[in-house]
Amino acid sequence: MWMTWREAMRAALYGPAGFYARGEPPSRHFRTSAHVSSAYAGAMLSLLREADAALGRPARLDLVDIGAGRGELLGQLLGLIDEARLSGRDRGLAARVAARAVEIAPRPDGLDPRIRWQASPPDAITGLVIASEWLDNIPLDVAELAPDGPRLVLVETRSGAERSGPPPRPADLAWSRTWWPLHQPGDRAELGRPRCQAWAGVVRRITRGLAVAADYGHLRIGRPRQGTLAGYRDGRVVRAIPDGSRDITAHVALDACAAAGRAAGAAATVLTTQRQALRALGLTGRRPPLAQAGDDPVGYAWALCRASEEAELIDPEGLGAFGWLVQAVGLDLPASLAHLG
Repeated sequence: MWMTWREAMRAALYGPAGFYARGEPPSRHFRTSAHVSSAYAGAMLSLLREADAALGRPARLDLVDIGAGRGELLGQLLGLIDEARLSGRDRGLAARVAARAVEIAPRPDGLDPRIRWQASPPDAITGLVIASEWLDNIPLDVAELAPDGPRLVLVETRSGAERSGPPPRPADLAWSRTWWPLHQPGDRAELGRPRCQAWAGVVRRITRGLAVAADYGHLRIGRPRQGTLAGYRDGRVVRAIPDGSRDITAHVALDACAAAGRAAGAAATVLTTQRQALRALGLTGRRPPLAQAGDDPVGYAWALCRASEEAELIDPEGLGAFGWLVQAVGLDLPASLAHLG
């Protein structure tokens, strides 16, 4: 069946027979930062604490994870908050955090009962919203410049074959002119307007707080001329065939999403890389001193493992190259990240 890429992605990912309707753990097919190490959750906890202080430590502090997978990140965060409570360092945080997982898949068995599972974000949020590798799975259309102007690319859902279709809608053409111009016949643009709308919708729900998107991304100055559509299955990159058998992603025009967030009410923005952001939040990947191996071999082994995990999270050739979009509503940017803007 021939469809636009947006229609095909929607069916392949979220339809009745789609990739995310099959009940398989996403970690079987790809690793996110939350799968790599709880150090990622630790960095997010630092942001949550900064937001909490800026908000005056409200009676309820929302912690919302959009595209929560199987709730791994929220589970790690609550575990770290519990550790802080037991050590007397949480300043009442455990009693005030309202954890919300936003995910269309069913709630997994064994999830911490404190995590509320829902299909859409809360209407009003005071606290921190995290969207790790969410925007790249929002379906979008693909346009290619033909001799007579931009045309939508149609895809055959069983084979992944492509052909030229009708012109894009006027709103998508306007988005492309601003954010992803096409210059030569054969150039492609992934029309990210749905992602901008989705991100703006999140920002509008924040009464006061922070929103963080961490994702594969690019900026206007360096858009890839042939796009970024890719498939993931069993831990490997495969062809982007929208048949429901694999994850289908495309990198995110994060600068366009940033502009949409500002239009929706964000007062301050940082657009940086995961490497820069996590290093600012205390992750270094630094190996422990070798002398510790003789004095404290168990502690040395633990610290070495932790350093390896941090190094993977900030690797400039891997997860460290992810884009981070951080926007604040009704408060200032966290001091830890403000200098990155």
